[in-house]
Order: sequence, then C-alpha cells, then structure tokens
Amino acid sequence: MAHMKDFHVSPGDASHDYGGVHINSGIPNRAFYLAAVAFDGHSWEKAGQVWWHTVVRGALAPKCTFMQFADATVDTATTLFGEDAAVVVRQAWNDVGVQRTI
Repeated sequence: MAHMKDFHVSPGDASHDYGGVHINSGIPNRAFYLAAVAFDGHSWEKAGQVWWHTVVRGALAPKCTFMQFADATVDTATTLFGEDAAVVVRQAWNDVGVQRTI
C-alpha cells in the first residue's frame, strides 16, 4: 500500500500483520521516496536526514499516527533545512494521502 486510500486495518495479532504495520508501511516509505526525489540529490543528503532526525530525537509517541509522523518530519525539515524543505516534505505526505494544507 502506498496511499492512505488503500490503508488496511486488520486485527492486532501476528497472524494479521499486527494491525497492518507491514502492509501499510509503503505509505511512509513512498512519502520518503517522493521527498527524496523532490530534493533532487542523494537521498541521505536531505530526506534521509529529515527522517533520521525525526526518529532519533525521541519526540514521537510509541503509537503515533501517520499524521503525527508527517507533522514531525515537516517540523524537522524546517529545523534542518528551512521552510522550502518543509514544503517539499509536506507535499510528499499530501501526495500519499496524509494531507494538510501547505
């Protein structure tokens, strides 16, 4: 799944993908890809830094939503690279259906 329109919720046990954690992982993965392509460089130069710093800074709730993670990556992009980078990251999330206005 690479878009929220295809989001799948299943029972939370191992035989049902723990609620869809693996089947739905394509959504944030695609947002990362779209941001990396939009930054037009090596993925580790901006998109990788944004996602990495978002995860390691410890500000995410253990069960954060896609929107909470998206907002956190946008905030990190702003901090690391400025408002133009935040627009790129927000657009990537919007393109996968995790939508807020830019």
